[in-house]
Amino acid sequence: MQGRWRLFRHEAGRVAGPAPWVYVLLFALSQIVGHWSAASFSAVTVWLSNGIMVAALLQLHRRPAMMVITACFAINLFSNVLRGDPGILLWVNALMNMALAWLVSVQARRFCGAALDMRRPRRLLRFALICAGSVVVVASIGVSILWAIRQPPTPLLLFSFTSLVSVELMGLLLVTPVLLLFARTHRFRTMSSASRLEAGLLMTLMIVVTAAIFLQNRAPVMFLAFLPMLVITLRLSPRMAGLALLIQAALSGAATLTGYGPVNLFDPAHVAGLEAVPTIVRRLSVYNIYMLAMVATVLPLSTVMSERRRLESRLRTRTLAAQDARRQAEDAAAARSRFLAVMSHEMRTPLNGVAGFADLLAARPDLHPEALRQVRQIRESGDGLLMLVEDILDFAHGDDALAPEPLNLAAVACEALSPSRAAADARGLSLTVDDRLPRGARFACDRRALRQTLHPLVANAVKFTEAGEVSVRLDWHSGGVVIRVSDTGIGIPPEAMPDLFEAFEQVDASIRRRHSGAGLGLALVARHVTRMGGRIEVESRVGEGSTFTLHLPLERLADAAPEPAPTPAPEPVVEVVAEPEATERAPRVLVVDDHPVNREVARIMLQAFGCDVVEVCDGVEAVETAGAEVFDLILMDVRMPRMDGLEATRRIRKLSGDAGAVAIVAMTADAMPEDVVRCLASGMNAHMAKPVSQAGLFDAVSRALSGELPDPQMGQAA
Repeated sequence: MQGRWRLFRHEAGRVAGPAPWVYVLLFALSQIVGHWSAASFSAVTVWLSNGIMVAALLQLHRRPAMMVITACFAINLFSNVLRGDPGILLWVNALMNMALAWLVSVQARRFCGAALDMRRPRRLLRFALICAGSVVVVASIGVSILWAIRQPPTPLLLFSFTSLVSVELMGLLLVTPVLLLFARTHRFRTMSSASRLEAGLLMTLMIVVTAAIFLQNRAPVMFLAFLPMLVITLRLSPRMAGLALLIQAALSGAATLTGYGPVNLFDPAHVAGLEAVPTIVRRLSVYNIYMLAMVATVLPLSTVMSERRRLESRLRTRTLAAQDARRQAEDAAAARSRFLAVMSHEMRTPLNGVAGFADLLAARPDLHPEALRQVRQIRESGDGLLMLVEDILDFAHGDDALAPEPLNLAAVACEALSPSRAAADARGLSLTVDDRLPRGARFACDRRALRQTLHPLVANAVKFTEAGEVSVRLDWHSGGVVIRVSDTGIGIPPEAMPDLFEAFEQVDASIRRRHSGAGLGLALVARHVTRMGGRIEVESRVGEGSTFTLHLPLERLADAAPEPAPTPAPEPVVEVVAEPEATERAPRVLVVDDHPVNREVARIMLQAFGCDVVEVCDGVEAVETAGAEVFDLILMDVRMPRMDGLEATRRIRKLSGDAGAVAIVAMTADAMPEDVVRCLASGMNAHMAKPVSQAGLFDAVSRALSGELPDPQMGQAA
């Protein structure tokens, strides 16, 4: 992020780095070291003063920065006086140093970002280019002034220019980034992969190797100094790498100036016009190249490694956050599933008693016609409540993975029509399935998803149709299956179409509406159609009826043997049968349920079929009774005290002989898809959700006695 064209730090910016007086002290020390080096050896390896001023300008706010710069300018002038600079050169040197610091600071703040974070490789590269360009400009001005005053020979002028550029550039690149990195020490706490012991050993190794290289004059082995520096760069933080650079520069520079080290093996060629330049000064060009190469290697590589560690740390943090979020989502999903399962169970349990006793009352021959009508109203109200409960739970449950299987779509359509047949008969409506699919065709489709798609459409059609018919038509085209659910009802006004498939939306939501409902049916239809990869269209005219068209891209499988077209079966009429003859044993059924009302409903219904019924209230008693007596069928609840129905089924399957092979059907209020899977996996033959009807119970008993129930390993929902 680029900053603005300004010299000083924004007043709202965070103060970082040392106090202002520290910069002044460092500047004074650099001046002292420079004068000592010039006086003792007639040469200066690195000019650090300007780099210190640049760091102060970049780190401090306006007022302390101005105080530091003023103090540094005064120290620079005093130093020039002590050095004996004549006349105008006394001021030129101080002003050029000040101009260089200001020029670098303004550009660095503009192009290296407001944060001045030298851990970033791009920012470090930009800073190096800014320093190089600024030094060349200021050095050119200084050499021009020198030429105007003294007119030195051209070789000496060029040598002065290159020497000034190398010394100034080295100071800026060596001091300023290191001070900026030290100012942001808090950002490097996690940037080093080494322990303190390892860091100390690496720094010691670097000092030893540097001393061994620069305290001898026999072999040009300066390249060996790169080895410990590279290890420090790879293992330690940029701050430590910068400190290592300063230490190495101090050791190697001092050794070089005192006549030691590989640099002093260099014998400069004779150049006319440079006779007055000391040999050590000419040799320092080699040293400056060496240090520039060291800085150009260590600092960029250190920033790259720092950026890598930063990204790795961010990746670890985000990975942990994602894993934590995933665990929370999984926990929330598990809690939601448990809640839905409990709600389904607790709502279906009382509905089982309501619907069961309503069926029993309706089957009594001595019931007054008016009482019979009222009982049927109770049953219809119970069915309506059950449908509402199923819609709410299905809507809240979310989308399960589809389980396609070869299906006779017309048969599934008949299943979807069955719950609405009683209401259609009561209204005098014709409820039909028009199967125009190829005879015997099978399609890969999820049975539950298709049934839950068609059921709300048919139920709504019956609800909103006073006279006429409701039909389900199935067609096959090259693109898949087309299912049309049509009615001759009240129709849908055009203004209601946009929100027709939204949850809890109703065509008539006023308090004067004639039809009940929560507005979830069509939302579930749209969800299931989307899950199956299809689309839904609606055509409707007010007062004439509606047609919902489903386009489902279902794969056609190998056709089955021709069979008669399925027709919706009417509800069976259940009557109390006579006691079986003594020569024929009555079917024996074990009812396992902890709820006394559920046991009573099941017992009365089964006795109406002529069954011999035994009741137990938990899984422990079920296992004991199943092992002691012979039964044709066990109706097993799931949620029970002491031992649940799943564990009881597993133990019954371990019994020897016919006792372990008895037909077991789950008769439970746990009706979620995962509940069905658990029941079948425990060894049950089928699953029957509460509330149960006489017809459903009669079908389960008939299939058990005739051996038509699926094998326990291939169970299905009844």
